Amino acid sequence: AIMIRPLGQCLRQVKVGDHKLGQWAAVPSAGYRVRQAATAAAPADQSKMRNFGISAHIDSGKTTLTERVLFYTGRIQAIHEVRGKDGVGAKMDHMELEREKGITITSAATFCSWRADDKDFHMNLIDTPGHVDFTIEVERALRVLDGAVLICCGVGGVQSQTITVDRQMKRYEVPRVIFINKLDRYGSDPFLVLGQIRKKLGLTVQPVQLPIGEEDNFKGICDLVSQRASFFEGKDGISRRFDEIPGDMKEKVAEHRANLLETLADLDDEFAEVYLENEDVPEDAVHAAIRRTTLARTFCPLFMGSAYKNKGVQDLLDGVCRYLPSPLDKKNMALNSEDEEQTVELSNKTQDPLVGYAFKIQDHPLAGQVTYMRVYQGKVGKGDSIVNMMNNKRISVKRLVRMHSNEIKDVNEAGAGDIVALAGVDCESGVTFTDGKAKVTCSSMFVPEPVMSLSVTASRDDQARFQKALKRFQREDPTFQVEMKQETSETIISGMGELHLEVYCERMRREFKVESLKTGEPKVNYRETITSKTTYDYTHKRQSGGRGQYGKVIGYFEPIPEEEHSDKDGITFVNKLVGNDIPPSYVPAIEKGFRSATQKGLLTGSPLINMRCVLEDGAAHEVDSSSEAFQAAALGAFENFYHEANPVVLEPLMAVEVTFPSEFQPQTLQTINGREGSIQSTKAVSADTSLVEAVVPLRRMFGYSSDLRSVTQGQGEFSMEFKEYAEMPQQRAEELIAETRRKGREAH
Repeated sequence: AIMIRPLGQCLRQVKVGDHKLGQWAAVPSAGYRVRQAATAAAPADQSKMRNFGISAHIDSGKTTLTERVLFYTGRIQAIHEVRGKDGVGAKMDHMELEREKGITITSAATFCSWRADDKDFHMNLIDTPGHVDFTIEVERALRVLDGAVLICCGVGGVQSQTITVDRQMKRYEVPRVIFINKLDRYGSDPFLVLGQIRKKLGLTVQPVQLPIGEEDNFKGICDLVSQRASFFEGKDGISRRFDEIPGDMKEKVAEHRANLLETLADLDDEFAEVYLENEDVPEDAVHAAIRRTTLARTFCPLFMGSAYKNKGVQDLLDGVCRYLPSPLDKKNMALNSEDEEQTVELSNKTQDPLVGYAFKIQDHPLAGQVTYMRVYQGKVGKGDSIVNMMNNKRISVKRLVRMHSNEIKDVNEAGAGDIVALAGVDCESGVTFTDGKAKVTCSSMFVPEPVMSLSVTASRDDQARFQKALKRFQREDPTFQVEMKQETSETIISGMGELHLEVYCERMRREFKVESLKTGEPKVNYRETITSKTTYDYTHKRQSGGRGQYGKVIGYFEPIPEEEHSDKDGITFVNKLVGNDIPPSYVPAIEKGFRSATQKGLLTGSPLINMRCVLEDGAAHEVDSSSEAFQAAALGAFENFYHEANPVVLEPLMAVEVTFPSEFQPQTLQTINGREGSIQSTKAVSADTSLVEAVVPLRRMFGYSSDLRSVTQGQGEFSMEFKEYAEMPQQRAEELIAETRRKGREAH
């Protein structure tokens, strides 16, 4: 679809920049080109599809960059800023809350098209949140995307959430290009950031561009591959003009180009031959080598620019088309639903049986529940009948749509490699859909444990809406958990941090009109563990007329050493029985008993972690023994011998990063020391900004943002993420144990 308007009337409707380098479009007025609007139909050629996400630390400019991408690809007609003065807000921050707070809360999806190297590319783009509280949104996006753009701030560099996102990209083996943003800002230094990327993320990175000018004088970009300069002119940087490299930069460009080619020759044998044989390496060979090494995840090309100042975005889009994978370049695996040990490779072919993965659901005011789905194999069309592999129910696809932030465009069908949404289908997030022929399920996502809880109540009049909201949020977000406390009849919600829960409470008030919502004090999710090995020998006996109950268990409890700690951080059960003193059929009941006992430690009622329960011996009665009796025996062994294993209370420690103007350093360090924090490092990020890395107990982090703002005149920012569970200081632990006992007495 082409939009043509009189040039004089609307210059921003046209642009240059999606043509082959060095060619001007045959349109009047010095190379302006008509902007292309993406059609809702995807191309049949998967090699020209790009499914990618934009991820970074908070405030690195993800949403601002996405806004520019949408503008230059013709998806939106005007640029609006995050927290913009015009009150419109960025397109991808469609929730009222997102526009108010100026942050991204949910990943928003959109589609667009771009012309690079004389080919039209179809892109599915997901803009993800940067706050660690919404980390599940990033996990979901990376699970289904083929490639990613990692943004680093030219001033802040590599920050805590950049490291988290990098870890997630490595977990899902996502190739990426890196974009250093905000090069127009005072104190920006792309080469300092490049050093941090190499050191902190351990990536092999070389710039493929150099900036022309610094800070306020940032004018354009030199491309090291094509050896020409790009300048971004006209309203909103809409026209991209190519020119010779400025004379004072030729030497620098030659030096960095030589480094780039040398790195590629070391990593790629095919390119090494070309490099050794040719003095002047062909441009196509360099592009091909960057693509191969990026897809192999041995190299990351580094782009530079300033999204806010409209510089470098078109070049980045060219880079996404050239270097990031198409669906054909990625190997996607699924599990055989009849034998989950066996993995099956998905084919990416449209003619094969359908396999799709529902990675996110959200409520839409016009379409009801919208389920985002990545089609890995086969195709899905309007009116098709598909099977939910979680419950084997067959459902009909009444409406198939593409999402543009919160706007909907209907489509008739979608093939392998595409990302679409099913409207009005009732399902959970994380399910696999097939046409019934393929008996496979896609592996699930990694879901982190919640670290914080909050009690919430609503009046009787609002109860129906309150319960509906809780159900809806649980389906949307696996990290949001709800628990009803029977003894206190409280509703406890748990999540990834203060902001996470605050946003859900605010959404209940706004979207579900739960106006009477009240929240209690935030609660930290503590854990317990044991510190020494202890043996147990316990007999459960009960005789009360008729058949009795009998079960005897002997063994020991021991702490799991630190080097054996797994991601699960749970309880390990080991069966070391010899002979048939306890019939093997009762062993699962004993394990179940231990596992249910360790859900509630005897100090604070918190779950246990890092403990091994070993069963060595025992006895059974041929009449009175049963699964229930052995389950009760395991429970009794735990309750009677737990205190001998010297249990302790563990609390979550958070890795906290605080950025603030250097003049406020003493006051800022005081806010951390005053909260039992241990400072790991302090460094200057630019001439007048410093950064502190510290480890602080989560229980002391509540209300920190207002403290920090007051000592830094509103200019300080902080981010935190869960680091580990560690033993709580004794005095604090004793206070917590006493409080738990007091509450227990009151409840009874």
